[in-house]
Amino acid sequence: MRNKRFIVAIVGAISFGLISAVSISRYLTRAQTSGRDLSHVVVVKVDVPVGTKLIQEQLATAQLPAGSIPEGTFASPDKLIGRVVLKSIAAREVITESKLAPEGSTGGLSAVIPAGYRAMTVKVDEVVGVSGFITPGTLVDVVVVIAPPDNSRSKDTVSKIVLQNIKVLASGQNIDRPKDNREATSVRAVTLQVTPEQAEKLALATTEGRLQLVMRNAVDQDNEKTPGANKRSLLNGEVATQVPDSMLADQPKPTLRRAPRRVSRVIKNVSEFNTHSRPEIEIFMGTKRTTVEFP
Repeated sequence: MRNKRFIVAIVGAISFGLISAVSISRYLTRAQTSGRDLSHVVVVKVDVPVGTKLIQEQLATAQLPAGSIPEGTFASPDKLIGRVVLKSIAAREVITESKLAPEGSTGGLSAVIPAGYRAMTVKVDEVVGVSGFITPGTLVDVVVVIAPPDNSRSKDTVSKIVLQNIKVLASGQNIDRPKDNREATSVRAVTLQVTPEQAEKLALATTEGRLQLVMRNAVDQDNEKTPGANKRSLLNGEVATQVPDSMLADQPKPTLRRAPRRVSRVIKNVSEFNTHSRPEIEIFMGTKRTTVEFP
């Protein structure tokens, strides 16, 4: 009996050892295979804001699976030294070509100006700057309050949207979007991204009238045509409109249905409809029917 137990224990130990050896061998094989599939990519060590020229101390390399590496990455930091960051890059984030300005670009604001556009700065106060909530990346419309031309029939001051969907490049001296957009920042000037034709209109509006910036939703890219406003149209009043909920603007509006009224009906001559001799009352509540018999 003891010999049988001894033999069973030896067989179990040998089996366990074989299973362990096979498992370890498979694990090492997978590790070697996955190690061969890793590739080196360049990442940043710290947060890098827009317009920054990359230096050696900001860069490091990391290994990632070849199948999960995005397009446009770099294998060596040497090719990135001196390149200007076009979009903010968070710490330990992979650097791609789409986040960088073209080679040879200088740092600062000029790096974030697209080809064919210009950067133009306008003075703002707390009112014009939408109480400090206009930050880099915000889209605005430009409204000018200006006197009409001398040959115009009306001499009333006119308010008109002259530029639409204009991107804010900088707020004060800051060209990077703040981490918390819920906090307002007080600035004295904002820099707008405009075409050369828009720059001419903006310069004239700044000289001849008073500017007002109107913030718009980043998703709203529609072009609105407005007739402008003067004293006469202002005093004509405006029809009240429903204020949309920003979170539910695209959802269908609920349909209100009137609840069914309670209807009761008394049947006096019940003998015409059934064989019961006792009187009954039929009560209808909505679509539900209830019959009550009297003794």
